[in-house]
Amino acid sequence: MIDITLKDGTVKSYEPGITVLDVAKDISTGLAKVTLAGELNGNLVDIRQPILENSTLNLLKFDDEGGKHAFWHTGSHLLAQAVKRLYPQAQLAIGPAIDRGFYYDIDMDVIITPEIMEKIEKEMAKIVKEGLVIVRSEMSRADALTKVKQEGEIYKEELIENLPEDAIISFYTQGEFSDLCAGPHINDLSPIKAIKLLSLAGAYWHGDEKNKMLQRIYGITFPKKSQLTEYLELLEEAKKRDHRKLGKELDLFSLHEEGPGFPFFHPKGMIIRNELENFWREEHSRRGYEEIRTPMMLNSELWKRSGHWDHYKENMYFTEIDDCEYAIKPMNCPGGMLIYKRKGHSYRDLPLRMGELGSVHRHELHGALHGLMRVRNFTQDDAHIFMTPDQIKEEVIKVIDLADDVYKIFGFNYRVELSTKPENSIGSDEVWETATEALRDALVTKGIDYRLNPGDGAFYGPKIDFHLEDSLGRTWQCGTIQLDFQMPELFDLNYIGSDGEKHRPAIIHRTILGSIERFFGILIEHFGGKFPVWLAPVQVMVIPVADVHHDFAQSIANVLQEIGVRASCDYRDEKLGYRIRDAQMQKIPYMLVVGDKEAEGGDLALRIRDTGDAGLISLDDLKEKLIEKIKTKSLTLD
Repeated sequence: MIDITLKDGTVKSYEPGITVLDVAKDISTGLAKVTLAGELNGNLVDIRQPILENSTLNLLKFDDEGGKHAFWHTGSHLLAQAVKRLYPQAQLAIGPAIDRGFYYDIDMDVIITPEIMEKIEKEMAKIVKEGLVIVRSEMSRADALTKVKQEGEIYKEELIENLPEDAIISFYTQGEFSDLCAGPHINDLSPIKAIKLLSLAGAYWHGDEKNKMLQRIYGITFPKKSQLTEYLELLEEAKKRDHRKLGKELDLFSLHEEGPGFPFFHPKGMIIRNELENFWREEHSRRGYEEIRTPMMLNSELWKRSGHWDHYKENMYFTEIDDCEYAIKPMNCPGGMLIYKRKGHSYRDLPLRMGELGSVHRHELHGALHGLMRVRNFTQDDAHIFMTPDQIKEEVIKVIDLADDVYKIFGFNYRVELSTKPENSIGSDEVWETATEALRDALVTKGIDYRLNPGDGAFYGPKIDFHLEDSLGRTWQCGTIQLDFQMPELFDLNYIGSDGEKHRPAIIHRTILGSIERFFGILIEHFGGKFPVWLAPVQVMVIPVADVHHDFAQSIANVLQEIGVRASCDYRDEKLGYRIRDAQMQKIPYMLVVGDKEAEGGDLALRIRDTGDAGLISLDDLKEKLIEKIKTKSLTLD
């Protein structure tokens, strides 16, 4: 018998080989109906997964991330099945679940139109009504190749050919449709109650512009129709908040074909960016970080020594100087190693915390570029912490605390993932286990619930990732804490210990915001362009009623500017109502409308961005209010 420990701590005994779904059935029929996948010993698994040894098991429903993943992965197969029924000659490429729904890349002669999308969607609904059970099967590589060749699925054939000779390959079958897939999938199609195909895009096979352009259909499914309605409303709100749209309307940044993936920041955008960077510097300075700056371009030998050459070369830009090959930096790490190595260090010097707002360049495919979210040039809010092994836990906890403090300022909730050794890693298993356990120990000490993300660590070490949840419930991976024992070896870094001998330091690589550009884009969408006062490019707009009030309006703006408030006057020859509406459209936090009464020494008529007329306020009270809101970085205006 084996013992299976459930999420609530209950321990149940079963014969080895019992499946995840059978465990759910043993507990209750109702639970089995809503169980979509399992989390077995921290790993996402199919409900058909047999359990062979003592294990921990979390039964996942649609509310769980893993449950959504299985549900939406099944949705992608449902989409592919409908396409094959309607267009038998279509060839299928890949169809993964994504953060919100799924997509499938398809090669077909017919150009997919909105009318065809609607036709496919109806066919998907029709298939669901057939109540098909999903069956998982395994084949050898040779048999799998024979199968897909007979079916004419050339993309599946290529995928299988890239797998090892001894790979056991799985297929999922529903009715007449069978697809190469590692899973997981739900048990049958009956839980799918709402279907929507959302959009269509072009996608190169393997993301390579040299390959054929495929048609990518995006879709989503839900177990309740009301959930689809809510999601579609969320999509509409997201469109209004799109950072590319608001960036243009608010004159914050732009992107040009003369430099694809290289954003241009406008004066108003630079105000926000500078406020972010100033905030970053203040927080790091008071936590004992020293700021450094490393060169944009370094000799290729350095990148070979660091391991980036072998693991990241295809994403780097190169040039030649004095007959030597140089690379524009994709990361700041090697430069930080050289600064550490410039002089000797004692254990008394450690921990040494070096922060850098470093501009990096990475070659992203043109089709992958997306506003500020995916660019070719961005600024990492990087830092490297050099420490003795016994300082690791304390330093990791300090970074966690810093991240928590920063995210609260912007009103973000977040979840945490612990990512472990990837396939293309460097270093021994023993060193990796030591590093992983150190990160896990810090999370446990802080009482932080975390999700295990196997195989997704950096090539030199495991990491903790912070996934921020914005005001629309979407998640964004921003901060990371990576623990590294490899770079000290590669760069021969050391310090003199209390025993007088040389020792290797451990290194934390970490970001909090991640990329300044991407974080800027996230903030635009999170706030819908309505930035808190401390970030707003214009904090107060003074609007004179008529020409005779211009001088008084400017005097008010001058007083506010003297205390550091970004105040402007709108003197345009437009109607008062138009200028007030325009200030609201520009999402300026506060507006002061000044006329005869105000000019004669009365209180000021205050308007607040979201609530409109806020009554009268004295200039002194307004100054006090603004100073308090800016100093505390308040998220509210009232």
